[in-house]
Amino acid sequence: MAFVISQFGNRTADTITPQEIDRWLESHWDWAKATKNRYLALLKLTYRLGNQNEKVKNNPARLVRMQRENNARIRYLNQHEPLPATLDYLKRHTDEESRLRAVIETKYAFHMPEFEIALNTGMRLSEQYNTEWPNVNLAQRLLTVSRSKHGEKRHIPLNSTAVAAFERLALQANGSTFVFLNMERDAPLRANKHWFENSVVEAGIRDLTWHDLRHTFASRLAMAGVDLRTIQELMGHKTIQMTCRYSHLSPSHQLAAVEKLVSHGSRLKRSKRHSTPELTDPRTDGSN
Repeated sequence: MAFVISQFGNRTADTITPQEIDRWLESHWDWAKATKNRYLALLKLTYRLGNQNEKVKNNPARLVRMQRENNARIRYLNQHEPLPATLDYLKRHTDEESRLRAVIETKYAFHMPEFEIALNTGMRLSEQYNTEWPNVNLAQRLLTVSRSKHGEKRHIPLNSTAVAAFERLALQANGSTFVFLNMERDAPLRANKHWFENSVVEAGIRDLTWHDLRHTFASRLAMAGVDLRTIQELMGHKTIQMTCRYSHLSPSHQLAAVEKLVSHGSRLKRSKRHSTPELTDPRTDGSN
């Protein structure tokens, strides 16, 4: 809302036009389509509530169309090669993940557990940074998200790497109920742009966001042959359609599926061969 107020806060609601709203959104060329849609949705809601409470008669935001979002985009670590390294300590790291790890370990080691947990649980950013210790059961290797994106509780299994990261964080807990704290350990962390985006830039990685660590989690499961239904459960997707974006990353699984047709065809041929009765030539039959 702060961005909306900074742009329109000195105007009365009835004087704002759809064209002004559209131009404002388009002026932010660095915003993703999804970000623009969220601000437009906020404006639409504000006007709708104002209309319901008889504070305003018109809703100019209603006439501005939402932009079509590309929800099919998948970007995961090691999908591309990083840019040529200019810093000596990065030159021996030739893939995206090892390059990124080198930067984090060198400059932001305090935040390495955050990176490991994101990569090994596939949690959404809000789920991860709102995690509290009562919801982490290291004995059962299970993390509970009290309220997911869809408003439901979900349970996330923790592999050994994730458990080790949580154990490291537990040593830094300082009595706080929140899992992720700032470096002074006196306040909870709510985001990671201040270190993650800097790490991505220094590592020479293009077009990678924190959310892409979630894509990496799902992509690696698919490439390891994990079935889509299990990936759906681990990702907390509401529908299987969201998970199907990763199906093309499992070529060996797909090849095994179509290869079954070969064995099926062989069985069918054998079955026909054994079930066809032998025909005898009446000229050679012993009745002559």
